Amino acid sequence: MTARFVPSHAMVLAAGLGQRMRPITDVIPKPLVEIGGKTMLDHALDRLAAVGVAEAVVNVHHLAAKIEAHLAGRTRPRITISDERAELLETGGGVTKALPLLGHEPFFHLNSDSLWVENGVPNLQRLAEAWQPARMDMLLMMAQVSRSMGYDGAGDFHLAGDGGLTRRKPGEEVPHIYAGVAILKPGLLVDAPKGPWSLNLLFDRLIAEGRLCGHVMDGEWLHVGTPEAIPEAEQRFAARAA
Repeated sequence: MTARFVPSHAMVLAAGLGQRMRPITDVIPKPLVEIGGKTMLDHALDRLAAVGVAEAVVNVHHLAAKIEAHLAGRTRPRITISDERAELLETGGGVTKALPLLGHEPFFHLNSDSLWVENGVPNLQRLAEAWQPARMDMLLMMAQVSRSMGYDGAGDFHLAGDGGLTRRKPGEEVPHIYAGVAILKPGLLVDAPKGPWSLNLLFDRLIAEGRLCGHVMDGEWLHVGTPEAIPEAEQRFAARAA
């Protein structure tokens, strides 16, 4: 099935410190850690290229020169660097700074360490097919907690039958977690604050407005947050390739 709409632009967050991945990230930025014979950053960019994304903005901060050197020869998608060496801007501030580079249409927003093993139709294409701009301003790719590797939390959101999202209450467990991938409208960020801020603030605003929605991915989401999680993630990719 061909998506009715696929964003031509993407923002890939690669500026984090990766503190939980130390000591590896003392010398290698987390996006360049390899899983399944490929860096996590390349997994993200290759999946964007596979669904037709032409332009990707990648922000950098920690060990920025290593990420820039790694991306220097890539042409699919074409890469523009958003330099955050002077100040780490977090998930919201980073995309606000990069907004002039992201065009005027809805775009993909990915954490560079968002990894998954999928089945059949690419999950980015499935997310694009679920995009309904008349009823949503942001669409989050959701993973099922029961089909997630390396995640032991209580979930993030209630997912209604119509796709609407609401936060779980303290002490409550819910079956879905945000998988670190979204589609959003650039207009949401036009009046956003400068400097560091979290995209969670935008989530809360859109929940209040009934404009934050979710779509469940098909496959297994891999949470690779520590060095100890790498071998199991490697096994999941190897099993898929076998």
